[in-house]
Amino acid sequence: MKADSKPPSRPDLVERAHLKEPGDASHVMYRYDPVPDLAGLVQRFWIPVWSVPPGQEAVQRVLQYPVCLLVVASDYARFYGVTTGLSTTALTGDGWAAGVMCTPAAGALLAGVPVARHTDRHVDLAAVLGGAGDLLVDRVRTAMAGDPHAETAHAAAMAAFDAALRPFLPVDPEGELVDRVVAFVEEDSEVTRVGQVCDAFGLSERALQRLVHRRLGLTPKWLIQRRRLQEAAVRLRTDEAALAETAAVLGYADQAHFARDFSRVTAMTPGRFAARHRAPAEALRVAVGGRDQDDAGTAENGRAGRAG
Repeated sequence: MKADSKPPSRPDLVERAHLKEPGDASHVMYRYDPVPDLAGLVQRFWIPVWSVPPGQEAVQRVLQYPVCLLVVASDYARFYGVTTGLSTTALTGDGWAAGVMCTPAAGALLAGVPVARHTDRHVDLAAVLGGAGDLLVDRVRTAMAGDPHAETAHAAAMAAFDAALRPFLPVDPEGELVDRVVAFVEEDSEVTRVGQVCDAFGLSERALQRLVHRRLGLTPKWLIQRRRLQEAAVRLRTDEAALAETAAVLGYADQAHFARDFSRVTAMTPGRFAARHRAPAEALRVAVGGRDQDDAGTAENGRAGRAG
């Protein structure tokens, strides 16, 4: 990607993984697709730029997808594994971050170890990428030092990520398989049982468990539950249907099971979430399909970070 090119940014939607509070205007999110030959490692680049009045904070909550993240900000640079619960971050002051939402296959390729070692934790980017990570951080911070909203800055930051990640291509056959498994679960709402995934890919349950644990640090059951919870959040924000009907559409045996799953991860009942987050359709645009994720969320220092 040439630093002087004008990258195509996606619309700033409220995406299905981001449990964004209605009326939260704390940040602007820029999203960009990778160049085609980098798509084996990168689902997208994302650049949040935020401004929060002194003494205030804007809490971001994210139901993260089953992928690793690379994040560079002005004061830290990290490689994140998947947060299995709810990712939360309190944005404060003025700031920016530049990040990569990896493909499911990419985490293990970049880390060089089973991704399970990074589940629910992060490490410094240099611990994963070595000297290339240090160079990446310097290039991104130089690019973003001026106007963090500038498209030229974004293009230069993405070119730095491109240069650092390209040596990890091509994706291995097992990585391509785990990409297909994740896509199958995330794109088909009818998938509610692990056995359906096994049948679709001709894998035993044990083989599927090993694959998902090794490459994602997760379980097949988690993949299904996470997609259902993200779908639930979208429906609760945008649909006036009764909770029992929502539970049935999502494939739950009854409303009680749905409520327990949702409350355990979000710390909020479905009814309370709907009351708090539901907004008129013209005021809240939600990306229902695909794997779009608003990545304003998680870093322990409360400045910027990842998705969820």
